[in-house]
Amino acid sequence: MSEIAFIGVGTMGAPMAALLVKAGHRVRCYSRTATTREAVRDFGGRPADSVLDAVSGADLTITMLPDSPDVRSVALGKEGILAGLAGSAGAAWVDMSTIDPGVARELHQAAAERGIAMLDAPVSGGEIAAKEGTLSVMVGGDASVLTSVRPALDVLSRVVVHVGPAGSGQVAKAANQLIVAGNLALLGEALTFLRRHGADVGRVFEALGQGLAGSTVMERRGASMLAADYTPGFRVELHDKDLRIVQRAAQDNGLSLPVTAVVAQLMAALKARGDGKLDHTALAKLVAELNGADEKSAQEGE
Repeated sequence: MSEIAFIGVGTMGAPMAALLVKAGHRVRCYSRTATTREAVRDFGGRPADSVLDAVSGADLTITMLPDSPDVRSVALGKEGILAGLAGSAGAAWVDMSTIDPGVARELHQAAAERGIAMLDAPVSGGEIAAKEGTLSVMVGGDASVLTSVRPALDVLSRVVVHVGPAGSGQVAKAANQLIVAGNLALLGEALTFLRRHGADVGRVFEALGQGLAGSTVMERRGASMLAADYTPGFRVELHDKDLRIVQRAAQDNGLSLPVTAVVAQLMAALKARGDGKLDHTALAKLVAELNGADEKSAQEGE
């Protein structure tokens, strides 16, 4: 049993913190929203009034926040994570958010200057995997730090892989997000293509899923795409943010990623037209509409 501070208890963070409580850890949770903080009592978490309150005496601090500025804001400054952990022998900070690799390296450096062990460890799997404890975790930083925090990460994940030095976890997550977005866009195009040809899409997806075209994206998201159910598990606005991270990192390294650029534009268009709160599978909705199709009518015709 250990003392864990969990900062960011939203769609992903709350079920992750709940699993840590279930595993026997004492978990203090902080969120900027009072109602979200209080809700952690439902799964046995203890609400903290501030970041400093959360990290005080913590063996491990975990952050799960939306974007780079959010992580910076809770990490730096007089009342941030690094100030709160300074002088705490053996304390570690694991940032499981998805942020810019350059920012991750900057925060590693800031933590090292204060004698604080840090890992960047973004996750893949979405809300379902967060609830199941089957996330895939990509870890950047010192491998010895990973060894020390591994018992807690194992509670949250199916696989934990050390992928390299500081910032490498975020680089791996960026690659993950471009692959997922591309897969979703092509599944959306396949849906429109099959429906236009009058195919039984459910049966075709069943066949495709057992072949080379099959994927975890199809397995986990295929049914909701067929049903045009875009209840958010991972919102368009967050995937849009992630693809912008990919594009910035590519530009910084002089890379040309043409397919990523097209998919990023599609995701940005979804957000711009007001669909940012929908699940990222709504790429299928956009593709259908670009082809003059009405998804509901198309489903009824299958």
